[in-house]
Amino acid sequence: MNHFKTIFCGVVGLILSSCSFNSTFHKPDQIASFEELTRYDSAKDTIHIEYTAANQEIILFDGAGPEVLNQNYSIRNHFFTSSNGNKLNGWLLVPKKVKSIATILHLHGSAGNLLTQYQLISPLTKYGYQIFLFDYSGYGCSEGVATHKNAMQDAYSALEYIKEQAGVNNGKLILYGQSYGGYLASIIGANSQQDIDGIVIEGAFTSFREEARYKAGIFGNFVKKGIPADQELHKNQKPLLVIHSREDKMVPISQGRKLFSNANDPREFYEIDGLHSNGLQYYSKEIADKIYRLILE
Repeated sequence: MNHFKTIFCGVVGLILSSCSFNSTFHKPDQIASFEELTRYDSAKDTIHIEYTAANQEIILFDGAGPEVLNQNYSIRNHFFTSSNGNKLNGWLLVPKKVKSIATILHLHGSAGNLLTQYQLISPLTKYGYQIFLFDYSGYGCSEGVATHKNAMQDAYSALEYIKEQAGVNNGKLILYGQSYGGYLASIIGANSQQDIDGIVIEGAFTSFREEARYKAGIFGNFVKKGIPADQELHKNQKPLLVIHSREDKMVPISQGRKLFSNANDPREFYEIDGLHSNGLQYYSKEIADKIYRLILE
């Protein structure tokens, strides 16, 4: 029995520590290029897309009718090259009805693509934040394969790209990461402080191993830890806002508290209710105000 147990644990360990297990963090939804795409069906809804190649403008329509989904902001399509050589797709959301006060570089979670993630960050456009969001390698229209290494390189490259764009290079720039993107934002922000004015992380985990422990119990100990985001944040001197739901079933709030406890002032912890990484669906004004007071004032 002990021999069988040893073999079983060894096999499980190999599986959990392998690239195949780490890839389960990534659930990308790849789609055709916007030049060809006019309809997108997800598990939840259908989106019709009007794309004008001449000015790279995107308009999103509700699949159930003629309603324009992005009434309060324009969407400009972007392509840029990551340091890993992959061509990545991004969107710049620019408020239509209010003046832009800062730019947010959004790092989304480990599933879907821009069309399933944009609504988790777009509410901030109502309060004057223009937002650049993009798909990692292997997601949406972005080239390549979805891996931890590629996603990290992509995020650094997105920061390099957006900080040089007109309307961004002389203004405030904030990192906002949700879930897996919050993990990335913690690391990238702490190591790119000269390029940003603050960091916001929502529903983020501290390391791959900690998240695996939560999902797989003791077997999670076999997962490679990767770069520990909580330790990286200890280097950060920029303002930090940590948002986490006490009802989060994907990443426990204890991980958000651990990230916060390892950070330096100025910082704030905002405990909310609701689903994982859905804070802006219910607390957009409160979050927008906190970002302004903590980072922009």
